[in-house]
Amino acid sequence: MDIQTYIKQIPKAELHLHIEGSFEPELMFEIARRNEIEIPFDSIDEIKAAYSFNNLQEFLDIYYQGAQVLQQEEDFYDLTWAYLEKVNSESVKHVEIMFDPQTHTDRGIAFSTVINGIKRACVDAEEKFGMSYILIMSYLRHLPEASAFNTLEQSIPFQNWITAVGLDSSEVGNPPSKFERVFNSSAEAGYIPLAHAGEEGPPAYIWEALDILNIARIDHGNRCMEDEKLIKEIIARNIGLTVCPLSNTALQVVDDMKNHPIKKMMDAGLAVTVNSDDPAYFGGYMIDNFMAIQQALDLTKEDIYQLVRNSFNYSLLPQVKKDEYIRMVDQFHAANK
Repeated sequence: MDIQTYIKQIPKAELHLHIEGSFEPELMFEIARRNEIEIPFDSIDEIKAAYSFNNLQEFLDIYYQGAQVLQQEEDFYDLTWAYLEKVNSESVKHVEIMFDPQTHTDRGIAFSTVINGIKRACVDAEEKFGMSYILIMSYLRHLPEASAFNTLEQSIPFQNWITAVGLDSSEVGNPPSKFERVFNSSAEAGYIPLAHAGEEGPPAYIWEALDILNIARIDHGNRCMEDEKLIKEIIARNIGLTVCPLSNTALQVVDDMKNHPIKKMMDAGLAVTVNSDDPAYFGGYMIDNFMAIQQALDLTKEDIYQLVRNSFNYSLLPQVKKDEYIRMVDQFHAANK
């Protein structure tokens, strides 16, 4: 089996996916029409042309603009189902979906509308595809901590559906320490703490996420490579990193895929995983991300196998379910080396 086929067929888990970032232009246009919402684009091609950015903030501006068309539970169902159907075709067996309640509640959409649509699609994917899922409620770091507390309060009736909390949006100028109290309260409510750190922000943000927010996993974390002591600390704590290659180049966090640090991160002993982040905006889903780093960095089947194995091992699944998936990956690899 050639390495491209191997990448396509090996069972995978995606741990870093913003559901609002899987909003394909065709679906955005369809839902905008259905809800009779004006968007500043006259065609699908115009939306696609707008999916071009120089940095994280430029991306976020259009990301939030696109989310405005999501109004009804059906919209959130359709958005989530489109993503799940796509990744099922890419041999993705488990997904950990991040959603941003504040993006919607701040414009008058009920928390229940958002989560009911997402959850219903996940249940359908579990029944139809046998795909497991976990929901991660992300706080928007450019908003005040009080807004995050309000979101936490709104989430409590649905806490059996939510496994973890995350921290995303504009990183620079919004350090993890800004959210210390709400993360403490989230942990008390039973949520596992996660956070974006070290994408555009400095290594100091990763230290804060570890020491102040007590996170169980680092989203992105590329810039840990600038701090040898930090690398050792992440390894010592057995913390996984959810790296997003195409996102990194699209937002110019990395200038060229040939310079992507993921292989160096692996060689340093870090437990890294491959993810798509916001696939509709950044040019690709899971297979595209694996293909991009494989070709740019000349990764072997053994490298791909390790990355995929990590994705199940550092998921938020119960250990027995992790072991079941890892056996599946091991058997695939043994048969297709």
